[in-house]
Amino acid sequence: QVQLVESGGGLVQAGGSLRLSCAGSGRTLSSYAMGWFRQAPGKERETVATITWSGGSTFYADSVKGRFTISRDNAKNMVFLQMNSLKPEDTAVYYCARGRNRLVVVATEVESWGQGTQVTVSS
Repeated sequence: QVQLVESGGGLVQAGGSLRLSCAGSGRTLSSYAMGWFRQAPGKERETVATITWSGGSTFYADSVKGRFTISRDNAKNMVFLQMNSLKPEDTAVYYCARGRNRLVVVATEVESWGQGTQVTVSS
C-alpha cells in the first residue's frame, strides 16, 4: 500500500499563498488519479481538486477555481496544490489521496489517504 505524506500547511493571512506537497512512498502514484480534499471543523470532507494520471485533465471545486492549481511530478512521485488568494473559508485540514484508477478519484473510493496538513487563513 502506498504511504502519502502531506506538507506545506501553515498559518497565512487572507490574500496570501501556500503550496502543499504530497509525497508518495511504497508504491508509485504515476498510474493513478490523485486528489486534494479538505475538511473543516464540523463539516464533511470535500473535494478540492483532482488530476488524472498523466496530468492532462484537472477538476476544481467551484469555490477554488481560479485560485488553486493542482499539479504532479510523476518522476518524483509527488503531487502539489498551489493555493493563491487564500480566504478564511479555506481554513481546513487538507488531505492528499490516491484514486483507484487513472482518471477519477472520489472521496468514497480512495485507495490511500495522507495524514493531513492544517491550513489556517486569518482575516
